Formats: sequence, structure tokens, C-alpha cells
Amino acid sequence: MPLVEVESVSKNYPRRAGLRQQDNFAVRDLSLSIAPGETLGLVGESGSGKSTLARMILGLVEPTNGTIRVAGVAVGPKTIQSLRRQMQPVFQDPSAALDPRMRILDIVAEPLVIHRREAGIASGKAALTSAARELMASVGLDESALARFPHEFSGGQRQRINIARALALRPRFVVLDEPVSALDVSVGAQIVNLLRTLQRDHGLTYLFISHSMPLVRYLATRIAVMERGRLIETGDAVELCANPQESYTRQLLAATPELPGDL
Repeated sequence: MPLVEVESVSKNYPRRAGLRQQDNFAVRDLSLSIAPGETLGLVGESGSGKSTLARMILGLVEPTNGTIRVAGVAVGPKTIQSLRRQMQPVFQDPSAALDPRMRILDIVAEPLVIHRREAGIASGKAALTSAARELMASVGLDESALARFPHEFSGGQRQRINIARALALRPRFVVLDEPVSALDVSVGAQIVNLLRTLQRDHGLTYLFISHSMPLVRYLATRIAVMERGRLIETGDAVELCANPQESYTRQLLAATPELPGDL
């Protein structure tokens, strides 16, 4: 049974054209599924609807039509709170995602404070600090970082902190929306390798969104290609990159350089 099911989902942002209203579909009649433990790579140019789809899956944007299920539960206003522990996001800009006024301990522990009972965390600062220390170690950062502020870290380190916070509630599903596009190539390669390790260690399921076909090919089990809000091609990652069926997919492959050798 799929962990994530997207069935005939559309998102329309109507706009006025004189006295008439015109449809403006960011996503149009899209269906896909993600199996437990796999990484689905979602690729397409800017404006193809990738992030809109991700936000609908996360319950941050409500679809105009269609149904989205996570772990068999329909995503909607009445269920999204209970689904928060099942799925977490890691977004593109690591700096914008971290409150500059908060220490790293408070940032990483915030989900545990909000969902303490569901997460099984004992009350008290010691228990939260211990949990935060383990999370930081899992992303390769020392516990001394917990007393510091976001501006004291590099972009790659800030993204590691974002990943640690996303893992705090032990989610089954993580949406990675361009998680390395704001980083240097070598730093991004380290983050991608970290994501692979975390997936193996924690049994995570990923939706990995990127405009880079080589990067998606490296990390993903399967690839789904979006163009202008539509899903135009899906398939096994290696096979799709070796034998793309659509000209748009071939253009994406040709437009992005190969990955560095240290990835």
C-alpha cells in the first residue's frame, strides 16, 4: 500500500481578465503515489508546479479538486494536525527557515515541545536537551551548537539544523523542496549524502524536489517529471534518465551538468 497517494489533484488560482475570470492552474489533474521507503524525485523547471504540489501534500495549500492521502488518511483541515508527525518538510532556504532570535536548542526542540505527549518526551529541559543532542549528532553537528544562534553557522550547517528539526517527531515521510539549491555544490553534495544515510538509518520516505536531473538520478528511486502543472513522465530513475520518452525530459537532462565526482 502506498504511503502517499495523490489522486486527480488540481490547484487553480483564477485571475481576472477584464470582466471575465480565467483559470490559472498551477497543478492540473495530477496523480502519483510514493511507496514506503522510496525516494520519488520530482523534477521540472521553475513554475512547473512542483512546490505547489508539495505544499498540497503537506496540507499547507488546499487542492481545488482531487484527494491526497498520507498513511491512508485524507489530507484536509480536520486531519492535518494529526498528520503533522507523519510528514515534515525541509525547504530551500536554510536561513529563512530558522528564527534568528532563537537558540538552536529551542529551534530543534520546538516540535517536541508542541507535540510532547505524542512524541513520548518527558517534561523538563533535561529531556528536551537530551533529545536535541541526539538529533544534532544524527546530522553531524556537535552539542555545543545548541547554545548558539543561526547566524553563527554556515549555510550547509543551517540546513543540517533544519533537517534535525524535521526529524524531531520521527516522521515517516519528508518533503525535500530544493534542499541544496541555495548551497555550494560541494556542500550540497554533503547534504545529499547525509539524506541518504538518514533514509537508511530511519526508514524514511522522501519526496525530493529539484530542477537538477543528475541530482535526482543520484538520490531517487523513481522520477516524476512535471511540465506546466502536468505530470508528463514517470519511471525508474536509472531507466528514465537513460531512455527518456519525452522531449521535455531530454531537455532537462541536457540543461543540467553532471554531479561532482565526490558525490
